[in-house]
Amino acid sequence: MIDDALLSAAQVSKAWPFEEARRLLKRFPDGKPGGAPVLFETGYGPSGLPHIGTFQEVLRTTLVRRAYEVLSGGAPTRLVAFSDDMDGLRKVPDNIENRAVLDANLHKPLTRIPDPFGCHESFAHHNNAMLRAFLDRFGFDYEFVSSSDMYNSGQFDAALKGVLRNWQAIMDIMLPTLRAERAATYSPVLPISEKSGAVLQVPVAVVDAEAGIVRFEDNGETVEQSILGGKSKLQWKVDWGMRWTALGVDYEMCGKDLTDSVRESGKITRALGGRPPEGMIYELFLDENGEKISKSKGNGLTIDQWLSYGSEESLGFYIYREPKSAKSLHAGIIPRAVDEYWQFREKLAEQPVEQQLGNPVWHLLRANGEHGGAGDNLPVTYGLLLNLVAVLGAGASRDQVWSYLGNYVENADPVAHPELDKLVTTALAYNRDFIAPSLARRKPEGGEVLALAALDEELAATSDDATAEELQSLVYEIGKDPHYGFESLRDWFKCLYETLLGSSQGPRMGSFIALYGIANTRLLIAEALT
Repeated sequence: MIDDALLSAAQVSKAWPFEEARRLLKRFPDGKPGGAPVLFETGYGPSGLPHIGTFQEVLRTTLVRRAYEVLSGGAPTRLVAFSDDMDGLRKVPDNIENRAVLDANLHKPLTRIPDPFGCHESFAHHNNAMLRAFLDRFGFDYEFVSSSDMYNSGQFDAALKGVLRNWQAIMDIMLPTLRAERAATYSPVLPISEKSGAVLQVPVAVVDAEAGIVRFEDNGETVEQSILGGKSKLQWKVDWGMRWTALGVDYEMCGKDLTDSVRESGKITRALGGRPPEGMIYELFLDENGEKISKSKGNGLTIDQWLSYGSEESLGFYIYREPKSAKSLHAGIIPRAVDEYWQFREKLAEQPVEQQLGNPVWHLLRANGEHGGAGDNLPVTYGLLLNLVAVLGAGASRDQVWSYLGNYVENADPVAHPELDKLVTTALAYNRDFIAPSLARRKPEGGEVLALAALDEELAATSDDATAEELQSLVYEIGKDPHYGFESLRDWFKCLYETLLGSSQGPRMGSFIALYGIANTRLLIAEALT
């Protein structure tokens, strides 16, 4: 049952999952007729190793799914993660080491190409397994469906006959969208050669729609062949429309690069007697150079890379935000995503329900069927933790970091703070790979020397149990003293970051000193002054 206050707030919430769900609610106010579940679908092309762009569709679709369940009072739903693994491999991804296996099998369906990594039944099975492993780790409720299984088992046969029966209508939709050269040889159906095993891009004539028989040329020979039972693959846009019709898909989102495909596949769905799904078109992720992320180029972050340097929750948080705005996706954005996630999570318990629905963490918890966790907090920000690890150096250990956390965190034990302990591990990795190689402390100059010496004197006279706020006030007073010549506090803090930490940016110095310890901070100052 859905709480009345929650339902009322959801009906007017401006959070994008509820805005999407309200469009679907107009379609099915009380769920599908007969009690059938409303079907949400996400698509995945396993021609390259999964990256975060392939995962985000499942998360965002799940958020809309949960929002619809709230608005509909708990109507049943399903989520299908569909792998388009019947596609022919058109090019070898740049980030595959054992390329020879794939080069020798170009144009064959992805599930009929050996796994270059040698651990799965096929190349597609390998990539599918990687995607599913992460979806399972995140706790998604989904059903995995393989295109090859659907074609090979005959479950798409009825829909394939429908394509042949509506051949001219589909051609009338597609031909105006193609260049003349492409239109001259275009066919909605791609037969699979019984000679080479390749997916053929050749003109096709319908011989018998009810029997599923077509005619085409295969290496100079005229062939009549069934398209049923895994002996063909549809062109992408036709395949999408056929799938929407065959499965009865009600909601599917996609990236901006598929805007034209959505329009044309929707027309094909109607030609086949189906109803196009609702959906959202989102902006694409970009790499740190502003280029579109590509599985074949391998220029985006992999799921494992994000989890090496950040948390699962921070990944979900970053994906939730502003789906219709293009965003960079590289390692540099991870620390901020971690800290912002925990800032929103801490606020959740104090917010009234209408504000909770605008909090990304509320949606992320609901995605996995969770309702707890509200009001949790992280005793040390990830940014501060990274500063500590950076000062300790690339050779720092987990135990060493925890020994310093004892200065700042009550009951500083990994068992008592499991979330923080995970971040200690990722902070060590992030420092090793990104921070340590770029750190360079500079010498203080002019009034900076006097200011650092004054800070050292103040710290020498300060109790070891001084709070972070007391230490921050002490640092402030020195920076505001005109004797040292700082035009603003910002210049003073920049001096501290560059001379003590080796970076142009840094934490609240009071918090850092409390964490690192007064004696250790004085050693940093001594090193800077000498």
